[in-house]
Amino acid sequence: MPVKCTAGCGSNAVLKRPKTGDALCKECFFRAFEEEVHHTITAAKLFVPGDYVAIAASGGKDSTVLAYVMKLLNDRYNYGLKLVLLSVDEGITGYRDDSLETVKRNEQQYGIPLKVVSYEELYGWTMDRIVQQTGRRSNCTFCGVFRRQALDRGAALLGVDKIVTGHNADDIAETVLMNILRGDVARLQRCTAIVTGSEGAISRSKPFKYTYEKEIVMYAYFKRLDYFSTECIYSPNAYRGHARAFLKDLEKVRATSIIDVIHSGESFSVREGVKMPTQSTCERCGHVSSQAVCKACVLLEGLNKGKPRLGLGKSSKVEEHLASQSTDSSGTTQTPTKAPHTAQPSLSTTHSTQNALRSLHSLDF
Repeated sequence: MPVKCTAGCGSNAVLKRPKTGDALCKECFFRAFEEEVHHTITAAKLFVPGDYVAIAASGGKDSTVLAYVMKLLNDRYNYGLKLVLLSVDEGITGYRDDSLETVKRNEQQYGIPLKVVSYEELYGWTMDRIVQQTGRRSNCTFCGVFRRQALDRGAALLGVDKIVTGHNADDIAETVLMNILRGDVARLQRCTAIVTGSEGAISRSKPFKYTYEKEIVMYAYFKRLDYFSTECIYSPNAYRGHARAFLKDLEKVRATSIIDVIHSGESFSVREGVKMPTQSTCERCGHVSSQAVCKACVLLEGLNKGKPRLGLGKSSKVEEHLASQSTDSSGTTQTPTKAPHTAQPSLSTTHSTQNALRSLHSLDF
C-alpha cells in the first residue's frame, strides 16, 4: 500500500528524507529542501541586496544544485543579487575538461554568466604536469592550495562581493574529523564557520552547511538537473576518503552523526593564551596569508626548481629560504588575463551518487 506524504498534501510519498525521516512526495521535498536553504541564508544574513555573488562551479552535483537553488531563491524572495558562475580549470585531462563542458551548459540553462580561470594561466602549471613531478601521493596538497587561491583570484578579477561554495554537511563533518585527527587547532576553529574570510579578502559562505549530500543527490535526480559526476582521477587515495568512510560507518549506527559532528565542531573553543595564526599578505604575490610567503608561492618555488617536495610540510626548507628573501618580482605568481573557453558535455556516475540513489530506491517506509 502506498505511503502518503507526511506533509499532508494527499500525494503518495516517493522518498524518505535521510535527514528527518519524513516520507515526502517530490513537490513537498523540493519545497522543504529549498526552504531549509533559504532559512540558512537568511538566518546567517549571508547576503545583502545588491551583492555581486560568485558561485564556485565545478559541474558536480553540489555546485550544480547550488547554482540552481541560488537562482531560484534569488528570484522567489527577491534577494537582489547579481550572480556569476566561477570555475577553476586545474588542467586534469579526461576530468576537468569534461566537467567544464557541463558548467558551460549550466550557464545557458540557468542564464548565469560564466568565468573560467586556469592553473596554467595563474601558475604556469597544470595538475597533469604537477602529478608527473610529484606522483599521486601529494597531488591533493598542491591542488587544494592552488584551487583556493585561484577562486580568490578569479573573484577579484570579476570584482565580486562574495563567493558561495557547494560544501555540504557531509563535507564539513569530514573536515572536522580530519582536523581533529591532525590536531589542527587553527583550522578546527574555523572549519564549521558558515562564513569565512579574513580582513581584506573576499568572504566565502556555505548555504549547504546543514544540507545532507544524499538530499542534494535526490534533489538533482528528481529535478533532472544536468551535472557531471565522475570523481577526480587523482583523488582515490586522498586523506579525506578515510574520514568519509569513518563518518559513513558512524551514520549507520546513528543517523544524526553528520549534524552531531558539525555541532561538536561548532562548540570547540581555544583556550586563552593559545597563539593563533594572524592573517597578513604574502610578500611575493600579495595574496592573503598567515606566513610571510603564502603556501602557493612556496609550492610553486619547489616545482619551478625541480624539487616539488621542498614545498611540502609545515616548515620546509624552501619556505624558510623564501621568507628570508626580499620580494622578487621575477618570482611573483602570474596574474590571469583571460578565461579559456569551454565546450560541450558528458555524464557518468560516482560512488557517492550511486550510493545515494541506491538508498533512494531501497527506502523502507
